[in-house]
Amino acid sequence: MFTKKKISALFLSLLLVFTAYIPVSANVTVSSPSVILIESSTGEVIYELNSTERRSPASITKIMTLLLTFEAIDSGKISLTDQVTTSEYASSMGGSQVYLAAGEVQSLDTMIKCIAVSSGNDASVAVAEHIAGSEEAFVALMNEKAAELGMVDTHFEDCCGLSDSDNHYTSAKDVAIMSRELTTKYPDIFQYTTIWMEDITHETRQGTANFTLSSTNKLLKQYQWTTGLKTGSTSKAKYCFSATASKDGIDLIAVVMGAPDYKTRFGDAQILLTYGFSVCDIYVDENQDVLLPLTVEGGVEEEAAVRYEGEFRYLDTGGSDLSAVEKVVELPEKVQAPVKEGMEAGCARYLLNGVEIGSVPVLFAEDIDRAGYTDYFRRVLGFFLLTENHRGSESQNETEAQDDTESLNGTESPGETEAMKEIGTSDEARTPDQAAGTESEQAE
Repeated sequence: MFTKKKISALFLSLLLVFTAYIPVSANVTVSSPSVILIESSTGEVIYELNSTERRSPASITKIMTLLLTFEAIDSGKISLTDQVTTSEYASSMGGSQVYLAAGEVQSLDTMIKCIAVSSGNDASVAVAEHIAGSEEAFVALMNEKAAELGMVDTHFEDCCGLSDSDNHYTSAKDVAIMSRELTTKYPDIFQYTTIWMEDITHETRQGTANFTLSSTNKLLKQYQWTTGLKTGSTSKAKYCFSATASKDGIDLIAVVMGAPDYKTRFGDAQILLTYGFSVCDIYVDENQDVLLPLTVEGGVEEEAAVRYEGEFRYLDTGGSDLSAVEKVVELPEKVQAPVKEGMEAGCARYLLNGVEIGSVPVLFAEDIDRAGYTDYFRRVLGFFLLTENHRGSESQNETEAQDDTESLNGTESPGETEAMKEIGTSDEARTPDQAAGTESEQAE
């Protein structure tokens, strides 16, 4: 028979089990037709709605343009001090622009500001031409990169998002993927995307004039943890936004596509980010502890150094106590040569309440070749020489000890020698009468 207390306890247990599996998206309500929220460092999806639906992206296309720009800088192909010349074609771009004149020259650093802050279509095309020679060639690079990143619902036809072509499309999920690639690999982008207003100087044949760049990202003033990233809007795409924010060590990316108006775009992004910060907790192990080397059998060396592949991160959205995470390093007692640097030697597994939540490979940090006959001969010869040297040292120590003993037994001490000299001198100096007198005195 179940008592009331037992029934209540059973009901509570079932309720806890059930609620543990309620999707984290249950408390989110947005108006936009396609959205996604991810944690940046892990790439984990926190919430999504029609996230793979193909839609026109408008100016959030420029996220890929910025990604390829920073890749080119990182590779040394271009630099921030490069002088970028605006072509007549780039100058002719409509839509959002910074009014670059044909033939106008700006540094690449300034051009990036024009793209990231004011969403300049003219600046985007100028940079694309500077990197690839033409916008067409640059767009080919954009599509190659999209394929490399696994952006399966994406195809680009221009570098700025002006196109209304049905063949220029992406999805909220793919936008999140390229946003994450840009921000995690090149965090310097935030030096540009956090600018609210900044002046640049136009220098043309007509003279010099200042122009104020104003950010299209109004969330910079509405949500204190905002760090970027890019807005976009056309009549076809409606209002789009890839928003990034950072709070208490957690970095989030919220993508909104097809919002009916700009207020909804920013409002939905803020709803997603606020929700994400309210449910997210992250466990980080930087894996800085030093691992002991592994014994290597049959190798030219007897041990091989090992290292962690990298840090471990785990995103929790269920309110777990992450201080209970356990780390178990699994490595063999010994391995057979040869081993190659970067080859997996074992792993570090992470457990939470007895359940594995992830792992990090442990890799060999050096090459150890298989030992040949010559290596074994050298090893035996080295052992033999070491043994002989040890024996020689022992023999020399025994000889020195024997010499010390003989020297100690066959030599008078300095004190005794001096005393004997004094006695001898005294006796030799006395006359017979003096000696007799002394004996007489001693008798008294």
